[in-house]
Amino acid sequence: ELTEEERIYSAYGGDIGTTPAPGGIANTGAMALVAVAAHHKEIDAPAPPPSTGSFNKKKGQSSGVIGMMDMMINDLKKQMQEATFDEENSQKDYEKLMADAAKKRAADSASISEKEGALAETQEELHEAKDTSSAKMSELEETQEYLVDMHKTCDFLLENYQKRKDARATEIDGLNKAKEILSGADFSLAQTSSFMKKK
Repeated sequence: ELTEEERIYSAYGGDIGTTPAPGGIANTGAMALVAVAAHHKEIDAPAPPPSTGSFNKKKGQSSGVIGMMDMMINDLKKQMQEATFDEENSQKDYEKLMADAAKKRAADSASISEKEGALAETQEELHEAKDTSSAKMSELEETQEYLVDMHKTCDFLLENYQKRKDARATEIDGLNKAKEILSGADFSLAQTSSFMKKK
């Protein structure tokens, strides 16, 4: 029956081989040595003790198990190296990602600050433009009122131009006549004054 190590080694494709079952006396591999001294008179030397057989190390099994363990150790080392390499690469990628994200956040913050400043400036300009527009509207309303008044005045002058012209002509004529009358009165007054002096 195979041991647990042999089954694992066999599952990885190792060749376990077969070991013959020991035979002999008590399954020790020793064969019985029978010395027959039928016609000998002299006493033979004592027979050597029964051989238990030489110790055979199971080279196939031990080397197979050790090879399998070495292979497993090498596989484990390789997997650990790959895992370490992957972890280092992942750490580098993560650090690069974090650095890029930090740069992007900084750029976005600067852009937001710049846009907020531009928005505040634009709002201020809009407020000033509204104030200017209100002032211009007030000025325009005043100008329009002035134009209306001027139009009324012009209409009045145009409507009454002939009447005023006639009135002015009559007035000038009256003044001329008055002047002539006054000139004649002055002359008569001057003649009366000179006549009185002669007397």
